[in-house]
Amino acid sequence: MPLAQLAPDIVAPVVNFKAVCPEIAMAVAGLILLLVAAFGPSVRAGVFKALSLAGIAVAGGLTAWIWTGHTVAFSRMIASDGVAMYARAILLSVAALVVLMAGGEDDGKQSRGEFYSLVVLSVTGMMLLAASADLVMVFVALELLSLCLYVLAGFTLERSASQESALKYFLLGAFSSAFFIYGVALTYGATGSTNIAVISSVAATVSSPRLLLAGLALLGVGFSFKVAAAPFHMWIPDVYQGAPTSVTALMASGTKVAAFAAFLRVFVGGFGGLVLDWRPVLWVLAVLTMLVGAVLGVVQTDLKRLLAYSSIAHAGYILIGVVAASRAGIGASLYYLLAYALTVIGAFAVVARLERAEHKSEARLSISGGFVSLSDLAGLGARQPVLAGLLTLFLLSLAGIPPTSGFVSKFTVFSAAVDSGQTGLVVIGVATSVVAAFYYLKVIVMMFMQPGPDQASPRPTAAGLAAVLGITAAATVFLGVLPGWVLEAARSAARFLG
Repeated sequence: MPLAQLAPDIVAPVVNFKAVCPEIAMAVAGLILLLVAAFGPSVRAGVFKALSLAGIAVAGGLTAWIWTGHTVAFSRMIASDGVAMYARAILLSVAALVVLMAGGEDDGKQSRGEFYSLVVLSVTGMMLLAASADLVMVFVALELLSLCLYVLAGFTLERSASQESALKYFLLGAFSSAFFIYGVALTYGATGSTNIAVISSVAATVSSPRLLLAGLALLGVGFSFKVAAAPFHMWIPDVYQGAPTSVTALMASGTKVAAFAAFLRVFVGGFGGLVLDWRPVLWVLAVLTMLVGAVLGVVQTDLKRLLAYSSIAHAGYILIGVVAASRAGIGASLYYLLAYALTVIGAFAVVARLERAEHKSEARLSISGGFVSLSDLAGLGARQPVLAGLLTLFLLSLAGIPPTSGFVSKFTVFSAAVDSGQTGLVVIGVATSVVAAFYYLKVIVMMFMQPGPDQASPRPTAAGLAAVLGITAAATVFLGVLPGWVLEAARSAARFLG
């Protein structure tokens, strides 16, 4: 008997698999990788890399196929719109670069198929998060990407630092998830729905929004943890330092892109009617995040911890675009996410290359614990000038020095904030950028102006890692010199604001 006759009050949801076909392709690729790893224990790492890249390529092709077909699907839980498409393109690029980069550290572990399966599935969660149009779907996507990253952070079983990072990430992530789901419950109590579009219509008309604001505050705590905004950043330095470097690159780039895409959709798209209520809170949050990232980064002596505090500072700069709450501000934040993701992957690729020295005497690096001390970089410009030059390029981009993508990113975000009347916030952003530039320049001085020990000829760089370094370096320069069409694409993606 048809469902309509059995339960006439139940409306069957309209299933539109086309709207999520890139995510389906990634999920299928992740499951195939897991099956191959289970039934083919002797399969070489190259096969897993090839399968991962094939799945990513299929998902990329499907994303291009549905690029202009913006729609809402699955009972309005998925929004396949400009923001989702833009984020998908970035996340698939990040996934491909991370897969190419992986496999060098602790080859016995990262050559296993489970590693690549977890990477692909975590990116699937990130893509779903960016496309989520319902708070329940946001939570499900957050948990999917988080569970995969918890395991990936502790994937190097023989390193205590890796296990410690996984445990810290898991415990703090569980707390943030609890805050987020409680925020969803309060929001549902205030609006009668978890759909972001419905919440937007209610938020624009509600006369006493105290319960709604309480829910929004708790949602903000959950998002702030994922984007590494202070004071919810405590996990970042230890987790970034202890996790395998390729996993750190994925967390620093992909997680930030997906979380900020959802952050923008919920705060600006869903709670835009309460912008006068949440803007002062995000203003303070952005200032605190920039100050923590800039000031505490100065005293770091480990390169991965330095990049971790840099990630915190950049979360603050992206928040400036959210505070602007305009189409220009959202477009600038989206462009910033692309430029930062490519730059930070390049920086961590350099770290991975340094960690892959076969002998400590080759690069004089303190790699016994998987760490790269800043003092180990002394004389790197003479020993490995190409590697030192690439790291210099990425650090200058993170500092916002022209003509790199980092300069264009900060300029567009600051310009949008000024146009929205947030001049004071921009002044603080510029000041913290100057402070942060000190520790970037400190690394450059260490590499080129401090004497280092003599070294034998370095080992050749692995082909995958060399490709990552070349692609990210070219993108950093290209997006700084010719940002026009990419910036316009980011602004077009912001049209969901209506």
